[in-house]
Amino acid sequence: MLAAPAVYSWKRTTHRDAGGIMQFQSYAYGTNHWRLDPDLKPILARWWRDLPRHEAALDEFGALAGGEAYRVADHVDHECPPTLVMHDLDGNRVDRARLSPAHEALLRRLAAINRPPYEGGSWHHHFSLGYLLADPGLYCVLIITNQTAYAIHKYAPEHAAWKERLLTGDAFGATWLTEIHAGSDLGAIRTVARREGTGWRLDGEKYFASGAGLADVAIATARPEGAPDGAKGLALFLVPRLRHDGALNFTVRRLKWKGGTRAVPTGEVDLVDSEAHLIGRVELGIYYALENLTLARLANSAGAMGLARKAHLEALHRVRARGAFGHALEDHPLVRRDLTDLAVRTAAGLALTFRAVEAFDRCWHVPPPFSADYHYARLFAHLAKGRTAEHAAVCTQLGLELFGGLGFLEEVAVARLHREALVTPIWEGAANIQALDMLEVLAKKRAAEPFAAEMLGDLAQVRTSEARLARERIEGTLGELRSTDIEGAQWHGKETLRTLADAASVALLYRTAEAGGERFAKLAALAAQHLLARAEYPQWALRDREVWDVLPAGERFGTRS
Repeated sequence: MLAAPAVYSWKRTTHRDAGGIMQFQSYAYGTNHWRLDPDLKPILARWWRDLPRHEAALDEFGALAGGEAYRVADHVDHECPPTLVMHDLDGNRVDRARLSPAHEALLRRLAAINRPPYEGGSWHHHFSLGYLLADPGLYCVLIITNQTAYAIHKYAPEHAAWKERLLTGDAFGATWLTEIHAGSDLGAIRTVARREGTGWRLDGEKYFASGAGLADVAIATARPEGAPDGAKGLALFLVPRLRHDGALNFTVRRLKWKGGTRAVPTGEVDLVDSEAHLIGRVELGIYYALENLTLARLANSAGAMGLARKAHLEALHRVRARGAFGHALEDHPLVRRDLTDLAVRTAAGLALTFRAVEAFDRCWHVPPPFSADYHYARLFAHLAKGRTAEHAAVCTQLGLELFGGLGFLEEVAVARLHREALVTPIWEGAANIQALDMLEVLAKKRAAEPFAAEMLGDLAQVRTSEARLARERIEGTLGELRSTDIEGAQWHGKETLRTLADAASVALLYRTAEAGGERFAKLAALAAQHLLARAEYPQWALRDREVWDVLPAGERFGTRS
């Protein structure tokens, strides 16, 4: 068993990060992203009772996220993305992804963010670190490694040795759940599994395989011979990179050049007579896979909002440092309006994300057949994943616009944030799939009742017109779902998701205000008016610096600590 440390230290003792050229490409580089975040601590405090014990480590990680990790991620993206090494010196296939030394070393250090839930800690701990890190290229490798460890921990404890290697950075994992023929329709998967003695052999191809060439062990879906067609005929398997005799167990056909994050080695994997170990029970494979996907969707939400926050920080520094028409950018009403939108969306998405994390944290130990609490967690995962991806795209685009022409130059850090944010609506199921899965859990799994009870109950405690609007939107949307047929529900599915997610965000921001202060009540009111009522932000926010100006007064480019 792994030792359970009281806190995780992120201090680097070998040498100080010198900064290099990154200091000329980013305003937010070199800042502590934990200290500068106005929302994370109050939102975490609402759900995570052990937060005070870990604040020092979070502070250390905030410096890492805004310093070394920010610099390495940008360097990998621009100068040295992963490449594939197919053969060793003797002509043997090795199919390994070559990373820059800084990239590989940082990933192995960051592996510790996956440890807390398995050592008696909380998923809030893991996802707060993922949010602060935010970079999709770094975090994707860590989360697919975590997903592999999760499957072993919960359903294949006989392979605990692999889990320990994954959690200490000695090995990396991967999740190869779909194929080119399938996409989100897992029932269309063609990879075949056949029994051989006490083990299994897999034959098939995984077309969009994140972690290809990096993974030492992966989890993969396949259909056992004789299993029924459709998703319920799938089983889940653990697939090591090497066979028991040391030979290569699968091959990487190629790595792909992606339009979003470039730091994740992603490619095509051929499974040919590949040795595999069954995870759990054959007939429950699809449930394991979908549960694993829920974990990934929560990570997608945390990462999306982390990107939004980094764009927010870059923009806040920019409008202080830059002037136009005789005034600092931050003094122009149009700029303050955009800063208000950034503040509202980042707070709303973050509140929704950590309510989803809380729901998952309460039920993640429960195996299939899943409980009502698990289906409630699924609902929040769909709401959070779908809406935070949209917030990230809007926030990073606003960041680009506030930089003007500079924002569209690849050499400037904020440009990468927007390009990578556009990945978050696609990974782990696009908006259409989130809407369909949300409708299923609302209707078939009866998650609508506890959702209405919680959100309407919270909103009833707030005597504002905005809280009343949020209540009306929840009641009206759920009422329409009950009275419409399935085609009508699906036709409006994405708008239903947005409405319920935004109304929940309003309720959650009001709850955060109870201990977090009046600023969160203001953010809740602004979210209701703009996201729910689709009205422009009211002009009172123009003069209320508490809403949109969240940086300390001395926090300027060139004076970062």
